[in-house]
Amino acid sequence: MAARAIATVAALDHLVLTVRSIPTTVAFYERLGMRHELFRTPTEVRHALRFGLSKINLHEAGNEFTPRATLAKPGTADLCFLVDEKVGTVQSRLEMAGIEILEGGGIVNRTGARGALLSVYIRDPDGNLIELSNYEDDIHA
Repeated sequence: MAARAIATVAALDHLVLTVRSIPTTVAFYERLGMRHELFRTPTEVRHALRFGLSKINLHEAGNEFTPRATLAKPGTADLCFLVDEKVGTVQSRLEMAGIEILEGGGIVNRTGARGALLSVYIRDPDGNLIELSNYEDDIHA
């Protein structure tokens, strides 16, 4: 017998990345089309990266906010982002920018939440694994 759900999760609002350098991280993710945003709490100024309907809050290693993950460390994330452009276009732009593409430098087939993905893999400045993807059945610019 399945346990009764406590709640029904509908979407991911934000996640937190612990990074070595907020300026370096911001510069990298801005190249992926994210927007840097400052937001204030009653006692602090924090940094976030906005994209679509979501955001990534940034914690600098050694200066994390509480509460936080038990093992909040740079380079421990594995994230997949859906991109508006065709993955082949993104692949070409990454190559022109000198950003190393993993998995032999090519586009690979993967499975996402809604089905088959076409993906390229890179690493951010902290070594987090970043997957940039399109669903195979989506039409993109």
